[in-house]
Amino acid sequence: MIQGTGSDVGKSLIVAGLARAFTRRGLKVRPFKPQNMSNNAAVTADGGEIGRAQALQARAAKTLPSVHMNPVLLKPQSETGSQVIVQGKVVGTAKAREYQSMKPRLLDAVLESFGKLVAQADLVLVEGAGSASEVNLRASDIANMGFARAADVPVVLLGDIDRGGVIASLVGTKAVIEPEDAKMIAGFIVNRFRGDPSLFDDGMKMIAHQTGWKSLGLVPFFDAAYKLPPEDALGLPTARTGGTVKIAVLAYPRIANFDDFDPLKLEPGVDLIFVRPGEPIPGDCALVILPGSKATIADLASLRDAGWDIDLQAHVRRGGHVLGICGGYQMLGRKVADFDGIEGPPSSVEGLGLLEIETTLGGDKVLVEAMGETIAGNVPFKGYEIHIGRTTGATRPLLRLATGKPDGMVSHSGRIAGCYIHGLLTDDRQRRHWLEKIGAPTSTLSYETEVEATLDLLADHLEEHIDCDALLALARAPSITSAG
Repeated sequence: MIQGTGSDVGKSLIVAGLARAFTRRGLKVRPFKPQNMSNNAAVTADGGEIGRAQALQARAAKTLPSVHMNPVLLKPQSETGSQVIVQGKVVGTAKAREYQSMKPRLLDAVLESFGKLVAQADLVLVEGAGSASEVNLRASDIANMGFARAADVPVVLLGDIDRGGVIASLVGTKAVIEPEDAKMIAGFIVNRFRGDPSLFDDGMKMIAHQTGWKSLGLVPFFDAAYKLPPEDALGLPTARTGGTVKIAVLAYPRIANFDDFDPLKLEPGVDLIFVRPGEPIPGDCALVILPGSKATIADLASLRDAGWDIDLQAHVRRGGHVLGICGGYQMLGRKVADFDGIEGPPSSVEGLGLLEIETTLGGDKVLVEAMGETIAGNVPFKGYEIHIGRTTGATRPLLRLATGKPDGMVSHSGRIAGCYIHGLLTDDRQRRHWLEKIGAPTSTLSYETEVEATLDLLADHLEEHIDCDALLALARAPSITSAG
């Protein structure tokens, strides 16, 4: 189990790289994260949803993603707290304090899912969540030491030197956690080092001496990490990518599935910008994208508070293009209604009025892989749907699914469009189609090939800088006990 000294220390990337490295050795590898908090979700082959990071790790292990790889997923939304998803299905919502009381009951589901993966794998790589030293939450923990102790899984602690204080973070973790928890930690890795590694030799020795843990590696910063999907909004790029045609993505507070736009970061002709609240939409954009949202009505209010509704109207008057995906598509319509209070207090609000559609939130959550083609031009696509809500009034559909069902809508001008399909721009054919539409240079980029190549480079990188033989030698058969 790879636990971290904090959030965003690189746990997800390390597990993905190790999954590819050990898979290349001929082992049957499965990734596992007991509890995840992320609005970046993936649809699984068994009809549920898990964190996007675990889907990437499954890909690294050359296996299909399963709901058992991330049995508890928390998706933060508005006033109602987080949506709680267990083994791929929504079981309700809970505020932070309410969730703490739920966790002990969820441990049985976590251990059940872990047991299923253990039964089908030679090696299970477990990723912790947040920090291993959150001792104030230890009593009901199911994500870090609570899981490690229940399943008898050895732990390797990961620290991030790039953020500073890595010696204190690692040694301090040993100081504050329970002695029985500390015994679970067999080694440590220091991640994201820059510069001459020999300058940190004494630091590695000091950590090993102070903790009694084995040093398993000092991992230099992996420069190609930006080519892989980030787990959460902390991974959203802050700098422009330098192309000639500008595309802006509105990064509202509850943005979801923003990895939809990762391929645009790699297009040499595109200058991709994530616009944050407090920043105006640049006036020289060719395309503005309204991405998915975990709370459409709340993010629509945030959009208006930021003045982006005014910026969008000006953008449209200048002849600019607009694309809405899922929640962003819902916002483009005339009305969004949540009569059942699914995302917050029951309400009905006016949309942006750029498309002649209306959306009512409710019904079963749609979780399905999708394929089809654009109605205009017959350009194929492959993606997935993950949403609650039904949209009506689309008189000019954008897409035709393989089932024959229409999806989305396009305006009379052809410059404003939206749909429910995530991953639309991940499909090389669709991405080139949209870039041509806005007059952007196209390239021969094969995004899926690029991701595969990057996972192999990551595995090479970790094999070089981590003692993978020693890491593998730590693995042992778990002793899974029931939470009850």
